[in-house]
Amino acid sequence: MSAASIETRSPRTGQEWQHYYELRWRILRAPWQPEGPDRDETDETSTHRMVCQPDGKVVAVGRLHQVDDAAAQIRFMAVENGEQRRGYGSLLLGSLEQAATDMKLDVVILQARQDAVPFYEHHGYNVVEKTFLLFDEIQHYLMRKELQT
Repeated sequence: MSAASIETRSPRTGQEWQHYYELRWRILRAPWQPEGPDRDETDETSTHRMVCQPDGKVVAVGRLHQVDDAAAQIRFMAVENGEQRRGYGSLLLGSLEQAATDMKLDVVILQARQDAVPFYEHHGYNVVEKTFLLFDEIQHYLMRKELQT
């Protein structure tokens, strides 16, 4: 599939929001949390992005929210099962970083699952510290990237 046929954008319709939140919950929470989709207090004020195939299928989701005058945090990045390693995560991450740059922010932070640390390192993030254990089994690491402004 050519990159030109892939679209990265914010959800627009109720159905797109439903697909967005469903993918987010199914990939990140469903194996451990039987109810979904989960949301938090910053969802309403966050910048949301999704990667869609030409047929409209949502294959990756993520969001960015500003945490202070200089920094934003990326959360809830998820790529559909069977769609990993096709560049969707990189497209999504680039779109979220661009949103932070457009907001005139200098830094992006995130909490990466242990198995995602190499992906983020490949994209210029550095591990700051080992942080929490989600669901008593998924180690997370605080990561940080200075944006080029």
